[in-house]
Amino acid sequence: PGELRGKVVEACREREIAVRTLPTVFELLRGGVQLNRQLREVQVEDVLGREPIRMELDRVGAYIQDKVVIVTGAGGSIGSELVRQIARVGPKLIVLLDHAEDNLFRIDRELTEERHFTRVESILADCKEGDRMLEVMQRYHPDIVFHAAAYKHVPLMEANPLEAVRNNAIATRVTAETAAVAGCERFVLISTDKAVNPRTVMGASKAMAEWIVESARHRHPQTRFITVRFGNVLASSGSVVPIFRSQIERGGPITVTDPEMTRYFMTIPEAVQLVIRAGDLGAGTGEVFVLEMGEPVKIVDLAQNMIRLAGFEPEIDIAIEFTGRRPGEKLHEELFNGDERPQATSADKIVRAVRRAQLDPEWVAGAVSRLEALVREGDEAHLAGATVDLVRDRRRSAEVSLEG
Repeated sequence: PGELRGKVVEACREREIAVRTLPTVFELLRGGVQLNRQLREVQVEDVLGREPIRMELDRVGAYIQDKVVIVTGAGGSIGSELVRQIARVGPKLIVLLDHAEDNLFRIDRELTEERHFTRVESILADCKEGDRMLEVMQRYHPDIVFHAAAYKHVPLMEANPLEAVRNNAIATRVTAETAAVAGCERFVLISTDKAVNPRTVMGASKAMAEWIVESARHRHPQTRFITVRFGNVLASSGSVVPIFRSQIERGGPITVTDPEMTRYFMTIPEAVQLVIRAGDLGAGTGEVFVLEMGEPVKIVDLAQNMIRLAGFEPEIDIAIEFTGRRPGEKLHEELFNGDERPQATSADKIVRAVRRAQLDPEWVAGAVSRLEALVREGDEAHLAGATVDLVRDRRRSAEVSLEG
């Protein structure tokens, strides 16, 4: 168990004993591994203090069997793991869609040459381009679309609000609409806890994406629309774990914005298993499903643990520097908005975010039109503020309706 592994690592560290992890018995029995080459460093997810979530993928992903599946952002951290796990279930075809050529090439090659999965086609396309996306959707007529394409780096999006809104909000509208027009049965949006009570353009653009997907059901009732919301994913590109690893390798310092800052964490395989499970939940009326991610982790504790896992002592061998919070950065992330409450589902570790005030699809359409106009005009000066203000206005009106 994760808690026991943490105690073992700590006991060995105190005695200055290096720790490595053996393959499992099943990995050994599957054949051919050489122990001297299979010892690995203890991973940071080994000491998060809980057991990793494991599901019977063949059972929870049965709805994917013999289906045509499109994964957008297929070359990214979440998208590529989605593709790997979907391939295990037995789809009719996986269409990998990404606008990053190198990422698309890598996941295509991994599937076909390393995993010998050949029912795959790779499409270089941008989800913001309506004509191109309609062409792709009508060519393949997907049964299921997992929309994982998004920009996620908060400081970068604050500096580039046009691209944040284009890629996270407008591209979601384009992808959802074209998929539905092409007869898609099920559309699943990958969202983030940064969409909850957002203070940044990145979070606000993802909140808009959630509302776009929810309101799409009114125009396309034949398609099931689903959103899955979760927090930080360990070892995803640009996340805190690879950044800390890189800083440790350079001899430090590790930079943490605030000593009290916490975040929710999951491993990439955990998050993707739950995304696949959530894709078969509910009525598909734009519902938002939230992954239970355990207790939040203090970032400074994570930094200290990673330093120790690398065989060093915090503040002796590797310094930790506190740099101060960046604009819009929260001390603690939230999983639910003020007008939402968690509701249990039939799936372990997945709850439904039930909004107590109805979402007005006309308001969503008007808000998206306003943002698209600012994007067309290239009005970067007003776009970030307008996006955050629209989301806040929607939250405020929801709270007023609840009080009334």
